[in-house]
Amino acid sequence: MLRAELSSPGASSQPAAPAADRDLAFLRRFAGPLVLLARAMLAYIFLKDGLWQVSHYAEVGGYMSQNGVAPALLPLVVLTHLGGGLLVLIGLSTRWASIALMGFCLLTALLFHLAPDQAIQFDKNIAIAGGFLALATFGPGPWSLDGWRGRAG
Repeated sequence: MLRAELSSPGASSQPAAPAADRDLAFLRRFAGPLVLLARAMLAYIFLKDGLWQVSHYAEVGGYMSQNGVAPALLPLVVLTHLGGGLLVLIGLSTRWASIALMGFCLLTALLFHLAPDQAIQFDKNIAIAGGFLALATFGPGPWSLDGWRGRAG
């Protein structure tokens, strides 16, 4: 910026955004509800799958066995799905829960979805892990228990 621009009343200390970014500036105004929606979208699959795992416990244990994973770990899997999904949804300890769910997605991709017929499932888990990485990095937003408590998550 020119010195005259910096000293003029109302001038911003930040460089002007490119035109394409200015068109999306309205998103900042709605950041709270949009990040809540993003958290709900990420949590949805974990809450849904966790409930399904509880109602199909033996079947899930068998699937784990077929893939070389001890079915004794199933309670931890259910706790990760339901507990982590709920924490992300309400925005409590969001960054830690996001890191845990990111790791879970990566492990699931590597342990269960490496076969060629599982490519879509593998890709889905990698993409969801990326969403959790972004959530862990940028936080849960103001419309969260972490935000209301004044914590970073």
